[in-house]
Amino acid sequence: MRLTGEASHLKVTRRVKKEWVGNQYGGFYVASDFIGPASVVYSFGIGRDVSFDLGLIQKFGCQVYGFDPTPASVQWVRQQQLPGEFHFYEYGLARDTGTTLFYLPLNPEHVSGSMVTQSNVNANVNVEVEMQSLQDVMAMLHHDKIDVLKMDIEGAEYDVLNAMLDQKIFPAQLLIEFHDRLMPEGRDCSRMAVDRLQQSGYQLFAVSDSMQEVSFVYNASGMN
Repeated sequence: MRLTGEASHLKVTRRVKKEWVGNQYGGFYVASDFIGPASVVYSFGIGRDVSFDLGLIQKFGCQVYGFDPTPASVQWVRQQQLPGEFHFYEYGLARDTGTTLFYLPLNPEHVSGSMVTQSNVNANVNVEVEMQSLQDVMAMLHHDKIDVLKMDIEGAEYDVLNAMLDQKIFPAQLLIEFHDRLMPEGRDCSRMAVDRLQQSGYQLFAVSDSMQEVSFVYNASGMN
């Protein structure tokens, strides 16, 4: 991939065996050599697309913990017949645990809402939802590690990433959809986030063709 100057922060810094999991809309690259049946996967931001989650279950036999507080997503998931390896929770991911206003999509045909007022949401239409910090999610589920953390949380990823690093939580793989396109100064936010991740020990191993889905491995996770 040839990167422009604006996307120079998305330069691959680690070579691993990678595999795209999920459909074109909902998928991410994963480092496939480091996922197996014992892997713990957190998938934040489900919407109406579990192609990534089902793909991981089918390919690697792992447990996937999915999270989304969006009312339309909760309703959709309840109507699906999903495998026992997929565990769904009706709350979202934030810096701090608690209830917050959640802005619904500007386009009523879309599903993805956000706690951040960005260009895809209606700042005048909101619901109150429950959010959990990553630290509290891990405590609730009795996990002391995360093998894969996927975040597609519509602009809230920047605060969550800072909180995660502040709390010294280091998932072995970190898969993020950056939503800088929806936010003022969004590209600067993504650049600063990638810089901090790299300074904290993460190495970028894959970028999607859209340059929105970015995948990292933690270089102290025993993968070297």
